[in-house]
Amino acid sequence: MNICFIKQVIGVLIGSFIFLSSANGQASKPVDTIQLKPVQVAPHTYFVQGFPAMGNSANQNFISNAGFVVTPKGVVVVDALGSPILAQKLIAEIKKITPQKVVALIVSHYHADHVYGLQEFKKIGAKIYAQGEGKNYLSSETAKKRLIASRIEFAPWINANTKLISADVWIDQKLKLSIGGMDFLISRVGPAHAPEDLMVYVPSEKVLFAGDLVFRGRIPFVGNADSKGWLLGLDEIEKFNPKIVIPGHGNYSVNPSEDIAFTRNYLKYLRESMSAAAINMDLFEDAYKQADWSEYEGMPLFKAANRMNAYNVYLSIQAE
Repeated sequence: MNICFIKQVIGVLIGSFIFLSSANGQASKPVDTIQLKPVQVAPHTYFVQGFPAMGNSANQNFISNAGFVVTPKGVVVVDALGSPILAQKLIAEIKKITPQKVVALIVSHYHADHVYGLQEFKKIGAKIYAQGEGKNYLSSETAKKRLIASRIEFAPWINANTKLISADVWIDQKLKLSIGGMDFLISRVGPAHAPEDLMVYVPSEKVLFAGDLVFRGRIPFVGNADSKGWLLGLDEIEKFNPKIVIPGHGNYSVNPSEDIAFTRNYLKYLRESMSAAAINMDLFEDAYKQADWSEYEGMPLFKAANRMNAYNVYLSIQAE
């Protein structure tokens, strides 16, 4: 008798749960609280700044920057952000600023947090520019597996409808794009942070879009980067002598040399602290423990990224 009663109670509870779940279906859907607020950094140039965090469903993978320049003949955007919903929001913000259509989008590099929004710009007719090495990423198993994982990790913002988008124009080394009387000097600086790194300099604005060659306010993500090439890329940025640098992550810089120095010094220290162990085939663990990370350990993403960064530099030095 008691068993029957317990079953009845359980049945009522399950039925109530199903009813409440159906009646309040909206409650189970994630709340969209992410807002993009373009900041004007030059007469015709704006950017939006991502969070100094790891990407997740709550932040819609809004962890990187994107920027745009308004010309008399259309808008040029640099990077597409990390999910279609973010790209939609960026397009909406651009429309608030100008009636000009987005005519071009330049990809700084094919990392997920910069390109998962590309399909939204493709839909509105923007021509997409990227460096030719990006074709290797798009055809790789890594790209396919990363997207599959992202559809779970960042659901529902990245889902089965999110696609990898190829560029319309593949750049080799350099391209001068002229739109509405404004020049955009696009230069390859990879292999560096990525094999297909591009930077974009707008002479009339004295603004340089650095992509992930420059990080501000957080530990850089090194991944499988060519740290030696990355250091050379930072030198290339400074040759333009820009007044403003928009990094791939963090706030824009009005003191480029000073802020570029942060990324440069971090990469140099990674190489210095790992070099001897890598060359002598000593254990990575010992080299990592002996290094002095005090300058960086209080920064956002230190715990998430620094150890991996050091290990990847350790391996890359062995391969040089």
